[in-house]
Amino acid sequence: MTYTVGHYLAERLTQIGLKHHFAVAGDYNLVLLDQLIEQGGTKQIYDCNELNCSFAAEGYARANGAAAAVITFSVGAISAMNGLGGAYAENLPILVISGAPNSNDHGSGHVLHHTIGTTDYSYQMEMAKHVTCAAESITSAETAPAKIDHVIRTMLREKKPAYLEIACNISAAPCVRPGPVSSLHAHPRPDEASLKAALDESLSFLSKANKVAILVGTKLRAAEALKETVELADKLGCPVTVMAAAKSYFPETHPGFRGVYWGDVSSPGAQEIIEGADAVICLAPVWNDYSSGGWKSVVRGEKVLEVDPNRVTVNGKTFEGFRLKEFVKALTEKAPKKSAALTGEYKPVMLPKADPSKPLSNDEMTRQINELVDGNTTLFAETGDSWFNAVRMHLPEGAKVETEMQWGHIGWSVPSMFGNATASPERKHVLMVGDGSFQLTAQEVAQMVRYELPVIIFLVNNHGYVIEIAIHDGPYNYIQNWDYAALMQCFNQGVPGEESGKYGLGLHATTGAELADAIAKAKKNTRGPTLIECKLDRTDCTKTLVEWGKAVAAANSRKPQSV
Repeated sequence: MTYTVGHYLAERLTQIGLKHHFAVAGDYNLVLLDQLIEQGGTKQIYDCNELNCSFAAEGYARANGAAAAVITFSVGAISAMNGLGGAYAENLPILVISGAPNSNDHGSGHVLHHTIGTTDYSYQMEMAKHVTCAAESITSAETAPAKIDHVIRTMLREKKPAYLEIACNISAAPCVRPGPVSSLHAHPRPDEASLKAALDESLSFLSKANKVAILVGTKLRAAEALKETVELADKLGCPVTVMAAAKSYFPETHPGFRGVYWGDVSSPGAQEIIEGADAVICLAPVWNDYSSGGWKSVVRGEKVLEVDPNRVTVNGKTFEGFRLKEFVKALTEKAPKKSAALTGEYKPVMLPKADPSKPLSNDEMTRQINELVDGNTTLFAETGDSWFNAVRMHLPEGAKVETEMQWGHIGWSVPSMFGNATASPERKHVLMVGDGSFQLTAQEVAQMVRYELPVIIFLVNNHGYVIEIAIHDGPYNYIQNWDYAALMQCFNQGVPGEESGKYGLGLHATTGAELADAIAKAKKNTRGPTLIECKLDRTDCTKTLVEWGKAVAAANSRKPQSV
């Protein structure tokens, strides 16, 4: 068998740990899809559209560390750029591979289908460059290996998405075989002088502080330093809080855990710990208007040791040339004991059980979902009140929470959950999503049925975009209602040539008793997804959502500054 460009790409994807790749077919990528199937290192998983495909890859990367999606030129790739933007914002290494026009058509003056009607086909590459850390176009087999390796190496090193464009007549062209994959995983050696200087300055900073606290930030997972952070907390003996988008990045069973810091909507006691500390070690934070409550609660300044993925800032000085992981390891070795701020015992807020015959409330729904979560659960929380419900849950060790607070694309969670469950079928997957968000990407539940993924979806039917209502209300926040549970019957029709068992289950819950019964049935449905439509009153949401929404609205409505 002739070894081809497509085979080279497939082998590299296998070498970096992928067992699957996601795809939507189009005539510019069909030969490439054939090559990927022929090489056989990764299983091809199909999506309903390119938007969902890119988000499925994003979800896969959350569980697997990297992912790939294959789409077609222009009509596919531009749709997939939403997922590229999300992966860039959320620090997730996904490779989006676009089939492209025949190499002979570049510069020929030909007008082709699936384009904007001009004869210049570079516009897609120019767009992709803005939402990726590396982008390459392959129009010859000779240059393919170097370009493929470059985008994958950069993607893995920077923990950002990358883009590859392959002309449709090059995918099956003969190609050399790849060398050792270790070259794609390698990081530059740290600058020891800069690392020592950062460490000395940080130890001096900590030596002068009495009350020390750690704040775990959103980029810590991408910095590959979750384990090292626990070791640092053990050495310091100080309290640890997490940012909302870093929920589950630090074990909540740890004796130093003290909840979520989110400004005025923090867990009880967390705001006092962080804002009352003499020194805060901020690990990989993202300070945007969402995470800071409309810029009201940004933890920076003379009391902060800020450790970003590639930079340390302390005492008005910055240090570079090493990774966060390397710095945290070095700091742990020499860190002093600083336990003055660790007082009392962390007591998570426990929601009381409601009368099971009463109409279902947001609190009762959250309580029952929290009971479902165990140490093997991955909980997805869609943009909206699901964020705040997830934040107030107490997690057993090993449980994971996935959110998308930087990009904030509603509907993201449905295809992302699909990708995540594909990557980690050994885990239990639970999704909390609102009706408005669900309507954007609902069709990807059909793929959960197709691939028999036993995810449990709690769909909150409250007739609109409640998060937008909390920020700025108007008629545009209200949507056409669906019978969401009934959709599962539509998705259960099977694929020609494949077993057509009906494994998608749709249920309604209007009381606590009905929800408990639905959860019991969901646990038994191990051959496909279960969607539980939870009907809530529109006004029934967390108080923290309303308070946070007002702060964000105030930031959005600031008047222009006069020059």
